[in-house]
Amino acid sequence: MKRLSIAAVVAAALLTLLPTTAAADVPYPDPQPITGQQIIHDPTVARLRSGGYVAYSTGGVIGARTSEDRVHWTDAGNAFAEPPTWWYEYNPTGDPWAPDISYRAGRYWLYYAVSSWGSNHSAIGVATSFSGLPGTWTDHGKVFTSERTDSWNAIDPAIIRADGRLWMSFGSYWTGIRMVELDPGTGKAIAGAPVHHLATRPDAPYAVEGPYIVKHGRHYYLFASYDACCAGVNSTYKIKVGRATSVTGPYVDSTGKPLLEGGGDLLLEGHGRYVGTGGASVFRDRGTDRLAYHYYDAEDDGTPKLGLNVLHWTRNGWPTVL
Repeated sequence: MKRLSIAAVVAAALLTLLPTTAAADVPYPDPQPITGQQIIHDPTVARLRSGGYVAYSTGGVIGARTSEDRVHWTDAGNAFAEPPTWWYEYNPTGDPWAPDISYRAGRYWLYYAVSSWGSNHSAIGVATSFSGLPGTWTDHGKVFTSERTDSWNAIDPAIIRADGRLWMSFGSYWTGIRMVELDPGTGKAIAGAPVHHLATRPDAPYAVEGPYIVKHGRHYYLFASYDACCAGVNSTYKIKVGRATSVTGPYVDSTGKPLLEGGGDLLLEGHGRYVGTGGASVFRDRGTDRLAYHYYDAEDDGTPKLGLNVLHWTRNGWPTVL
């Protein structure tokens, strides 16, 4: 027992020093065990100021789950009773994708995308709510759009405040991950604001999407999903990360390779029954950063389910998953 305790202490100490590139040498952790309604895709999770948790996702009219303890999850319907009419400009079923929930100025803000598979005729919209609960959202229309003539795709939004300004990262395939500044009053893109380029891959189809940025210490960390989503047990989704001292980049991995040149430290990939980990976001929960994502359950016909893990920060400032 004594030898095991010493080994455990040594392993823990090494974990605080290793960059994420070393994570491939150790097994990836399984997600936190959860019960109840586990099915989800592209989750965004928040601990509500009123207590409890809410998760929104792709599917339905922005599908909703709630939990009192972050363990047992209940199907809570949808953010909206009906799709706003303008959604049908972007797909015939008014199907929204990849929401992002945040809180500022006394309200919750829900960003989401509407598009169709394989097209960058896309739009990001926004809604607000004082409680953050499903059925309480007021839609405010389009935030930012892309057309077939653009070199980016306006889906997968994620919001971050930095140095008193409001920013939205977004992007999927095409030329990868982009960023635009928002008006903090309206929550919409500032007219004429430059579109910054944060990450891409060297070869078509530039399979990187679903950005999420958080600040830790003096760095901003860009998490993104790489490779193929949405193919059940054949999905190859994985989560990579890079960091920058400015929210607009340049982002690099722990070896110094720019994310604009295909860099990125591997944070989490499929293992065992947990296939195609991706669609990730980060939420703060009582002083702890937690990673939310979906995986395809190889022991349940590839059903997409909610993954939750603690996001641990090493001594040299890189994230690992516990």
